[in-house]
Parts: sequence; C-alpha cells; structure tokens
Amino acid sequence: MFEANSRYANQEELTYRWADGEERRYIKRRFLPQPESQQIISQATIAEGQRLDHISARAYGDPTMFWRLCDANNSMKPDELEEPNTTIKIPIPQAT
Repeated sequence: MFEANSRYANQEELTYRWADGEERRYIKRRFLPQPESQQIISQATIAEGQRLDHISARAYGDPTMFWRLCDANNSMKPDELEEPNTTIKIPIPQAT
C-alpha cells in the first residue's frame, strides 16, 4: 500500500466493519518514536529558505524521508524545524 521509504510502510493494516456490513481498510495510528531511541549521526543548522526535504536529500539521498528528521527531533510539524538558525538532529537511516 505504501512505498518502502514511507513512514507508514510497516504500519499494520486494519479493517473496520460498519453496522451495514461495509468494510473500510485503514492503517493503524503511528506514534512518534522516542527521540532517545534514535542514533544521531550529525546535526544541521537551518539556513534561510532551507527545508527538511533538502536536508534529507543530502543526508539520505531521498527528499521524501524528511519524516526521519521529524522523528529524531520529536516534531509532528516539519515547518517547526525549518525556522532559520534552528539546529536539528540527523539520525542514522534505518531500514524500513
């Protein structure tokens, strides 16, 4: 259902059955991992106009993996981490 590099790739798929018998598939809710469970390889200080997809492209070779930066920095909102002069942690890429 999801690409291998998606934050939802390994999430359990569930089915909900409505009273009329209709079924809907959905993905189990994903919680942010504890930041201390992340192995940090480096840090980056955000420059004016820089985005997390730029940093993840440089760190992992894949701009869509910006969510790993969010996880390591305990943020559900990527734009919070894109403020200039913010220093963020860059975790080791882990197999999904």
